[in-house]
Amino acid sequence: MPLIPKQAVGAKIIGWGTSLPEKIVTNDDLSKTMDTSDEWIRERTGIERRHVGGSTASLSIESGRKAIEMAGIDPLSIDALVLSTTTPDRTVPATSAAVQHGLGLRCGAFDVNAACSGFVYALITGHGLIAMGMRRILVIGTDTLSRITDWTDRNTAILFADGSGAAVIEATTGPGQLLGWDFDADGSLEDLLYAEIGGTLHMEGKEVFRRAVRIMVDSAEKSIKAAGLTTNEIDLVVPHQANIRIIEAACKRLDIPMNKAAIVLHETGNTSSASIPLALFDAADNSRIKTGDNVLLVGFGAGMTAASAVIKWNQS
Repeated sequence: MPLIPKQAVGAKIIGWGTSLPEKIVTNDDLSKTMDTSDEWIRERTGIERRHVGGSTASLSIESGRKAIEMAGIDPLSIDALVLSTTTPDRTVPATSAAVQHGLGLRCGAFDVNAACSGFVYALITGHGLIAMGMRRILVIGTDTLSRITDWTDRNTAILFADGSGAAVIEATTGPGQLLGWDFDADGSLEDLLYAEIGGTLHMEGKEVFRRAVRIMVDSAEKSIKAAGLTTNEIDLVVPHQANIRIIEAACKRLDIPMNKAAIVLHETGNTSSASIPLALFDAADNSRIKTGDNVLLVGFGAGMTAASAVIKWNQS
């Protein structure tokens, strides 16, 4: 990917918010309806429970409102809304239109679908809009995968869940947070993980695992190089929260210790577009990030998309 031009207008995150449905489905709950157990799921995925319920729009409005309130800005000052989702509430119009209305915004709004890589795609897009002259962008990652999950399929039902995470990014007068970025896709592998319109998710789990580690590492290395850093200079890695074994394998290949990884999947399951913002802002809320830290965001998803970004955390 191209290096960020030195003269480009930068941006930083000035507010964030998250949203999870109230209903919780535990591993024990799933063991009552299929051949599985709490121990079996935890050992293979790291997941203990997941949240299900709500619509993509309702969760997005909640997380977006929290982000705007934290930023302390007038909603009318937002220049664009970028919503990453694989699970729109309708085929047409884009769910971002409903979110825009629900938040009282008066700006352009559009959806991005890059599956579990989507929030990073949307964040990079938001930075690009600011480089083109906009001042404030609301970036949201939301998915309600429970609506397209076959709850009798042990391969997928144990993994997927619902959630949302949002960030307001604002133009800066000096260097912005984004130091390096990358995204990619390989459409020849679309049959490894897909859902037909009106259907449920199908996944070739072993093959997805094998390729996920490879493409996460490849994308992360590109972003770290573009940022002019080494893996030793990464203070926190925020991976897509798909499976603890994938995260462990990717961190090992990157030579980043697991104590530098932000993990929430034990509480949230795989929330696709929401997983990276949920983990990032959980780390921020729990003081795991300080100003000046180099934070690596990295994800993979259906269509065998991959995306990563290195940001220098700045809340000063």
